[in-house]
Amino acid sequence: MKTAVSATQVERFRALVARYLGLKFEDSKTGLLAEVLQRRMEWNALPAEPYLARLEARQLRGEFGALAQELTVGETYFFRNIDQLHAVRDGVLPERARAQATRRCLRILSAGCASGEEAYSIAMTLRDVLPDPSWQLWIRAVDLNPAMIAKALQARYAGWALRETSPAMQQRWFRQKGRDLVLDDAIRAAVTFEERNLNEDDPELWQADAYDIVFCRNVLMYFTAQSAAAVVARITRSLAPGGYLFLGHAETLHGLSQAFHLRHTHGTFYYQRKDGVAQPERACLQQDDVAVGPALTAVVEGAGTWIDAIGESSKRIRELTQVTMSTGAAAGVLEPWHLGPALELFQQERFAEALGMMQAVPPESARDPDVLLLRAVLLAHSGQLAQAEDVCHRLLALDELNAGAHYVLALCREGAGDRRGAADQDQAAIYLDPTFAMPRMHLGLLARRAGERETVRNEMTHALALLEREDASRLLLFGGGFNRETLLALCRAELQVCGESV
Repeated sequence: MKTAVSATQVERFRALVARYLGLKFEDSKTGLLAEVLQRRMEWNALPAEPYLARLEARQLRGEFGALAQELTVGETYFFRNIDQLHAVRDGVLPERARAQATRRCLRILSAGCASGEEAYSIAMTLRDVLPDPSWQLWIRAVDLNPAMIAKALQARYAGWALRETSPAMQQRWFRQKGRDLVLDDAIRAAVTFEERNLNEDDPELWQADAYDIVFCRNVLMYFTAQSAAAVVARITRSLAPGGYLFLGHAETLHGLSQAFHLRHTHGTFYYQRKDGVAQPERACLQQDDVAVGPALTAVVEGAGTWIDAIGESSKRIRELTQVTMSTGAAAGVLEPWHLGPALELFQQERFAEALGMMQAVPPESARDPDVLLLRAVLLAHSGQLAQAEDVCHRLLALDELNAGAHYVLALCREGAGDRRGAADQDQAAIYLDPTFAMPRMHLGLLARRAGERETVRNEMTHALALLEREDASRLLLFGGGFNRETLLALCRAELQVCGESV
C-alpha cells in the first residue's frame, strides 16, 4: 500500500533536487515531483523521511542519475538549430583553427548532450571543415542521465531523429539496420561520452582553458538562477581565451555573466569569451494623453520614420532641457549622486527635474550603466543621435548584453539611414529580452517602410501582445513620449494596413 507524501516532504524533495541537480520546478510542478518522489521511495524500499535523509547525505548510489531520468527532457534531433552549426562551420571553426594552428588540436564540449545527436552533428560538421587527419579533434559530450548516455553510445536512431538531416548527410554517415539508422563508426569514434553533473564543480570537467567551443543548449533554462550562474562561471573558466559558447535560442547570458561578447551571424546569436579578442565593431551591433497625430500617421503611411515621430513628440522635452540647463535647477542636489530619484521623476513625467539631475552627475557616477542608458534615451529624444549612439557604445563596453542600449542604437541607426543596422540592433534587443515590446514594434515599422508585409504582420502581432503587459516605467523610458494606448493604436493601425482585423 502506498503511503502518501506530505506537502512538506515534496518541498524538501524539490529543494534537494535544486541543490544537487540544479533543476528548478515551479509550484505548478509539485504534483509531478510528488509522483517521482513516490516512485523513488518504492524503488529504494524506503519511507519518505529515510529516503530524503539518505538522498541529502548522498548515500543512495546512482540515485541522482535515476532522478535525472525522471526529471530531465531528453528529446532532440540531429542538426537542431542548424543556423548555429552554420556559424560554427563558416566562422567559428576557421577562427579557432587559426588560433590553434601550432597545437593543431580543437576541443569541444557538448554539455547536456542527451542522446548524442548534438555531439555527433558537431563531429560531422568538423569533418567537413577540417578533413586533415593531422588535426586532433576532441569532442567531449556529458550528461547526467545514464539512459541518455547509453543510447548515445549505441548511436542507433529512429528516422524521426534525422528529420533535419539532409539526404546527402544521411547517405554519407548512416546505414539502415532494420527500422533504425546506425551512425558511421568514424563519427562515433570522434565523440567521448561521459556521465557528469553540470551542477557540480568538477575539477576534471572544468579545467581552465580546456575547450575552444562549448555547446550548452537548452540546459540553463531548466536550472535555478543560482545554478545557472555557477554553470556559466565554470564554462567561462574552462573556455580558452577567445573561445565560443552556444546556448539555446531561448537562452541568454543577460544577468548571468559579463565575460562574453555577443556575436550575431547566420541569423543566430552566440557568445565569445572576452579575453584575447577585440570589442565588436561599433556599427555592428501620469503622462499626457497622446492621440495618433500627424507624426504617427506619417509613420503608418510610410512617409516618416519612428525616430522622426519620437523627435516630434520630444519637442516639449527639449524645451524643458533648455530651461533646466539655463537655470541649473537641480545642480548638486544629490551627494553622493544616484539614479533612483531621477528615474522616479522620469516616471512621474517631471522631465525638467529629471534632466536637471542628469546635468549634476559627478565624474565617479558618469560610467554607471543606468546613468548612461537614461542619458542615451534623453539624447535620442532631443535629436542628438550621434551623441546618443556614442553613449550607447560606452554603455555596451560596460554591459554588452544591455537590451535597452541595443534598442536605442536601433533608433540611432534608423536616424542615420542605416535600416539594416537598425534591424540588427532590434534583433539583438529582442534576443536579450524577449519580453521587450519596443524593438518588436520598431522592427515592424522598419519592415513597413521596406514593403515586407509578412514581417510587419509578425512583429506587430508580437508587439501588440507584449505592449499589453509591458512594464509602465520601461514604456516611459523607451516609448518615445507616447503612452501605452497610443502605441497599441499604432500597432493595430499597422495590422489593419496588412489586412488583419484587431
